[in-house]
Amino acid sequence: MRTSQQQPTLDQVDERVIVGRAADGDARAFELIVRRHSGLMRAYARNILGSTDEVDDVVQESFIVAWQQLESLSDPAALKSWLMRIVGRRSIDRVRARHDHDDLSGHDEAAPIDLSPEGAVQAHSLEDAVQSALGRLPTAQRRCWVLKEIAGMRYREIAAELDLPESTVRGLIARARTRMATEMEAWR
Repeated sequence: MRTSQQQPTLDQVDERVIVGRAADGDARAFELIVRRHSGLMRAYARNILGSTDEVDDVVQESFIVAWQQLESLSDPAALKSWLMRIVGRRSIDRVRARHDHDDLSGHDEAAPIDLSPEGAVQAHSLEDAVQSALGRLPTAQRRCWVLKEIAGMRYREIAAELDLPESTVRGLIARARTRMATEMEAWR
């Protein structure tokens, strides 16, 4: 009696095989990649963007780029890190477009402690003071500070993004923090 072995479903196939099939144009295989990685990509994009308003757009754009460039992925085992680099770059592009590394106007403001007119004025004054202090930072310090403090990136990610040694990024952020603390002393 011959038993027939059931073919594994696409969900059960090794990811390297799925990547290969998707690179060959198999839309079902790519859908599986989207299902497997979209949650992590959304979380990473939300961390960089600081809000959920643009997360879906960035993740969708990232998957479009991935679909178009999937055949260029030389190591299918590196799919997750490759996707994370794509979504990270797309998210940083959005942060850059929003801020141009010079302002914080695209981020949600902290809710004023006092919702009275005086409290609202104070909150706006604080935001203006932060904007002004950032404007006085040297460009390299400002870029590193925004990517660290606003986008929440790690030192090595900032170093890779700005093509700087990690030690330089640490120094720039340390100097930026010191200068921001000095500039914002009146607000303590």
